[in-house]
Amino acid sequence: MSNTTEYTHDSWRLSARLNRIPVVTRSHIKWAALLTTLLFFDMADLNALAYALPAIRAEWGLSLGEVGIATSATFLGMFCGSIIGGRLADRFGRKRVIIGATAFFSLFSMLTATATTVTELSIYRLLTGAGLQALVVVLLTYAAEMFPRQFRGRVQALMLGVSLLGVPALAFFSRWVVPLGTGSWRFVFIAGSAGVLVVILAWLWLPESPRWLEGKGRIEEAEKTVLLLEREAEAKWGGPLPEVDTVPAPIPASKPSDLIRQGLLRRTAVLAIGYGFGLIGYYGFNAWLPLLLTETGLTTAESLTYTSILSLAAVPGALIALLFIDKIERKWAVMMLFVGMGLFMLMFGFGSGAPMLLTSGLLITFLAFASTTCIYTYMPEIFPTHLRALGTGTANGIARLMAFGSTFILAAILGSLGFTAVMLFLAIAMILAGIVIGLLGERTNNRALEAISSLKSQEPTKVPANATATTRVGEERI
Repeated sequence: MSNTTEYTHDSWRLSARLNRIPVVTRSHIKWAALLTTLLFFDMADLNALAYALPAIRAEWGLSLGEVGIATSATFLGMFCGSIIGGRLADRFGRKRVIIGATAFFSLFSMLTATATTVTELSIYRLLTGAGLQALVVVLLTYAAEMFPRQFRGRVQALMLGVSLLGVPALAFFSRWVVPLGTGSWRFVFIAGSAGVLVVILAWLWLPESPRWLEGKGRIEEAEKTVLLLEREAEAKWGGPLPEVDTVPAPIPASKPSDLIRQGLLRRTAVLAIGYGFGLIGYYGFNAWLPLLLTETGLTTAESLTYTSILSLAAVPGALIALLFIDKIERKWAVMMLFVGMGLFMLMFGFGSGAPMLLTSGLLITFLAFASTTCIYTYMPEIFPTHLRALGTGTANGIARLMAFGSTFILAAILGSLGFTAVMLFLAIAMILAGIVIGLLGERTNNRALEAISSLKSQEPTKVPANATATTRVGEERI
């Protein structure tokens, strides 16, 4: 029989009990594996157009302007999906939107394979992008709310690192299938739609977020998940859990405008602008890379070989964050990684020869995914539960809109000034991204979500000594 201490909701809120869980439990591991699988297909599909685009351009005889329209459609869809997905998740729950978004992007990725014109291609990629980004925003929100605070960064680093195997997997699949003949690029989008196969498992295995349920007053449902985690944590911890810290009471359901009224405008703006510059730099490099390489004289096959090799740095880049993500303040880590990417983009643009392109390209990709791990962990941490998905989605959506607008600028720069000028533009964007996040962002490392999202400084209050067992200071288990 479990020796979990029973608390009444009036005295000890569920969020506070979640904050005291000091280990990653069996259920945490199962949920992380499922979320990682969903993210695997999301990451693969996100890069599908970049790998298929050189062949589509050659087959359809597209101009650079038409390429820019097709590429920008995905970003416009991401803008819509970020905000709509975030709002739906705050209103109807994290689990429903995770499942719905996966089914949505899988459907339209499959339809992309049937496109015969630039207009059809752009519409399908716009809708695919909406589903892809809705999933990412809500999945990150869910992960932030479900995993122990001292492990949030490392769990998300592992999830992202493993899921990023989808990038080289689709890159090498594209390298094999695209050169097979006319229309072979369509199989790239069919492969990207396979995420729908995981939807049933998500429905069966994922519980709704207890923090979201608590904010909606659905205490009994939330209690079941919290008790499960407490019992598993006690078994792994080897005794009663640490003390419970009091936290601010959850704010009830709100209007989207509360994101501004409750003093969160500055946080949203800093995140949106900083991340927006980062996306201009990263997606400008990644989404246009196969095409940029063909502009230097490489064939489509050679370009895809280069991008396949560079994609190998994605997984180790994300996993390297395990070494520092919960130790270094996240905003400083993001700043250093973004600035490093900018410097290597200058090397990529002004260097010459295969060794320089491969070395600097690998380092850009390596740092890009280390920074993605940090920024993905950081985004949902800075908003309160009742606005977490919407806040994350709004900032993310504005950033995607900035990336959307930059595609037309990149097309113009490439057409008039060439490859080196494009890389200079991207490098400046990355450095600006680092400066904005680093100097103006919020501190989040190893802090309870409720403490981060509170706009007033609050010191947690301990429960009476006889209410729980002795806290084991400094111990961590995973």
